Amino acid sequence: QVQLVESGGGWAQPGGSLRLSCAASGTFVRINAMVWYRQAPGKEREMVASITRGGSKNHADSVKGRFTISRDNAKNTVYLQMNSLKPEDTAVYYCFAAVWVASIGVSDCWGQGTQVTVSS
Repeated sequence: QVQLVESGGGWAQPGGSLRLSCAASGTFVRINAMVWYRQAPGKEREMVASITRGGSKNHADSVKGRFTISRDNAKNTVYLQMNSLKPEDTAVYYCFAAVWVASIGVSDCWGQGTQVTVSS
């Protein structure tokens, strides 16, 4: 079984920074794409940033220039560096990974979510 454990959420003032981490553990062959999503109260879940195993990145327009996704394949970990935070970034942030599991194939895995609150 694969588990994704997120950390790094919390409170920040507008203009501040936070760094989220998401570490995968369990038995698997490899992790393909890793993605950060977020869901604000009363809104649908939206993609924030994604990164392939090879390092190709994609960021949502709303966070371009402020957030940066990265990963460490040796540690099976994905990061989200969030700078210049705005109140509208307040949401629960979820980590997603497409994980290759032997005898099963690619399995979609989600973290439990971590709250990010931006306010003064």
